[in-house]
This record gives sequence, C-alpha cells and structure tokens, in this order.
Amino acid sequence: MGAEAVLAKGFAEGGADMTDLAQAVVRVAEKGESRFKLLYELEQPIEKKVEIIAKEIYRANGVKYSETARTMLRRIHNLGLDHLPVCIAKTQYSFSDDPAKLGAAKDFDITVNDIEIAAGAGFVVPILGKMMRMPGLPEIPASEAMDIDANGVVTGLN
Repeated sequence: MGAEAVLAKGFAEGGADMTDLAQAVVRVAEKGESRFKLLYELEQPIEKKVEIIAKEIYRANGVKYSETARTMLRRIHNLGLDHLPVCIAKTQYSFSDDPAKLGAAKDFDITVNDIEIAAGAGFVVPILGKMMRMPGLPEIPASEAMDIDANGVVTGLN
C-alpha cells in the first residue's frame, strides 16, 4: 500500500531509538497528503453521530437510549453542544456493549446508559453498557507520601 514501516525500539532502548520513527512522521506530515475524513459531520445531532459510529464501526443494528441518556441529550442540546465530537466509552471485549458477546458480535443494538460532557476536552462521552469509568482510588493518595527536597531529590515513589 506504499506505507513506510519503521522499527520503533523506544520501549526497549529509550527515546534516542525513536529518532527514525519521528523523522518518518515528519516526512509524511510534510508531504501534506491525507485521506482523513470524519465519519460524521460535526453539525449533526449527537444521536446521529452515535448511530453512525454504532452502525459503521461496531456493526450494530441500531441504538437505544436509557432515560438518563435522553435527559443528557436534552441538556447537550440546550447547552448548544451538539457540534461536539463523540468519544464512546464501552467494553473492550466486544464491538457490542455486552462484554459476554466477545469479538465482532452480530445482530445487536447498543444501549447508551448515560452521556458525560467533557467540555474542557471538547467532546461528549456516550457510555455503553455497564462499565466502571474510573478505577477506585485509595483513601489517601500516593502523592501524599511524595516530596522533593531543595536539592531536587525525590522521595516517596515506592
């Protein structure tokens, strides 16, 4: 297909061994050639964007929304945020929203249980199925035991 391949050994040998990859990226970028196009138009409503992703990427039959998700769709519309792109949060085990339907599931609808607005990042996050969005954190963060002294020596990184 004409793509350049570069061996990247940065994880094994450190950042200096990523120079070839960085130079290859620069060469491609400087050509100014791109076939990139969004899957959907940003002006489309959030529901349409989710439907396009569900059908084109996940191969779903359609999309269902919980009442909570419908409330969030109204809020997004009322806040004038329909133009934001969509970043779907779902199980990594399946194209569906059901982790038991492993791999490329067939003949399914996805269910949007909730939608979060990531206003600072500039997108909305439809949440499919039951999933934990953030791992549990300890009562006392590890950062409480960390320090840097006047000489720049870091302690507490155990």
